[in-house]
Amino acid sequence: MRDETPSVCRECRARLTPAGKGRPPVYCSRGCQARAYRRRKNPPRPAPRTAPSAPPSGRRRQIAEAVWRIAADRGLDAASMREIASEAGVSLRVVQYHFESKHQLLVTALRMLHERSERQARARIEALRDASDPRVVLRALLDEFLPLDEERRVALRVHAAYYARSLTDPALAEIFLHDAQPMEDLVTALITQLPTGARDLAPVDPRREADLLVSGVTGLGIDVLHGRRSVAEVRRTLDYHLERLGAAGAGTAAPRS
Repeated sequence: MRDETPSVCRECRARLTPAGKGRPPVYCSRGCQARAYRRRKNPPRPAPRTAPSAPPSGRRRQIAEAVWRIAADRGLDAASMREIASEAGVSLRVVQYHFESKHQLLVTALRMLHERSERQARARIEALRDASDPRVVLRALLDEFLPLDEERRVALRVHAAYYARSLTDPALAEIFLHDAQPMEDLVTALITQLPTGARDLAPVDPRREADLLVSGVTGLGIDVLHGRRSVAEVRRTLDYHLERLGAAGAGTAAPRS
């Protein structure tokens, strides 16, 4: 008994109507037949077995750096997935392959920037590990918040862009305004190492002073970006506060609340 079930097109898998006479059709149209012919004449090349030129981690960093440049120059509102792909020099599909959503991309780019900034700060501080005066190390750490070179200038502008976006983006704010404060912790530890100050001055609270210093130098760094203050002026202000801390000495840090 002949099977009356219609077959399907070999090219597009559409259902075919059985022919009345002659050979049964294998394509639903001449277009499908032509595409199948071209594919047989020019088969796709097999995927290379060697590792790709840019590993996923390197590609993700390339895309994250594109986010930094857009955020620093135009703000995060301009950082659409298509704009990020164009800035990174990759296709939109590559961006979507490595990042499931724009939110994940923005969060990953921010974390990578934090990690880079912290590595650089620790490397510069490590170079001063033999310094006998903790104020020297403290001054070097605070310099990380100032736009002293292009990398720090970009980092400060990117952080400002993320802060502005976090005011209207609760999901991003949860990541940007996290509880961890590694820089404040480092500043607190350095202030704690200050020697005992003069007897007629009350010792400072290391944690409170660290909060003021980090917040203050960040704001002063923004002023430098705007041209409202010079780096020399900001450094004189920092020297004033470090001299005050050195004179008073460190007391017991108040518990964080």
